[in-house]
Amino acid sequence: MTANDGNDGRGSMDRREAMKALALLPFALSWDLSAPQLERAEAAFLTHDPDLTTAAPYSPKFFTQSEWRTVRMLVDYIIPRDERSGSATDAKVPEYMDFLLSDKDASLTSKVSMRGGLGWLDFECVERFRKTFVRSTDAERRKVLDDIAFPKKARSELSHGVAFFNGFRDLTASGFFSSEMGWKDVRFAGNAFNPGWNGCPPEAMAKLGVSHDLMKTRVRPA
Repeated sequence: MTANDGNDGRGSMDRREAMKALALLPFALSWDLSAPQLERAEAAFLTHDPDLTTAAPYSPKFFTQSEWRTVRMLVDYIIPRDERSGSATDAKVPEYMDFLLSDKDASLTSKVSMRGGLGWLDFECVERFRKTFVRSTDAERRKVLDDIAFPKKARSELSHGVAFFNGFRDLTASGFFSSEMGWKDVRFAGNAFNPGWNGCPPEAMAKLGVSHDLMKTRVRPA
């Protein structure tokens, strides 16, 4: 069994190679994404980069086809569609991740973290269910994810999976809330003029122990 069953060969890893990558996970899962990378990705989402919003099927540049299927499924477990907004795939979070990881400034650390973690997820499902993550049932997938989603409750032998999933979940949230769908979901209004603003309510000021006197704010002595 390989980590990328049916992939296109651009990033295939056999079990031994994937296990080497997994050995690096505790040290690598900061994702090591630079501020310029994140700023470029977020700007692309906010300005509707045509590479990310095209109607044509998206062709991933970093992920293999097998990994792409796993990523698209996994992000929707983290942010599913609901009555308020679409899912992570609707917000093109997988494209956001691929954009970051295929960037010329993407570090080897972040690539190893992602690829090794996706390999771990498949191997864990194969060990438990004799099927990869994508081929497992919904109940089976949820069982694995429940076991790695809560670090304080997770078994020590699942530490690699816990580290991967928590980093992946953060990256999913970053992609979703950088998108138009995401900022509309939290009702972000931007720098909109509010003619009815009368300052901080007195009860809030009192709770904070501060008072506002025209041009200055002073902290009341304890």
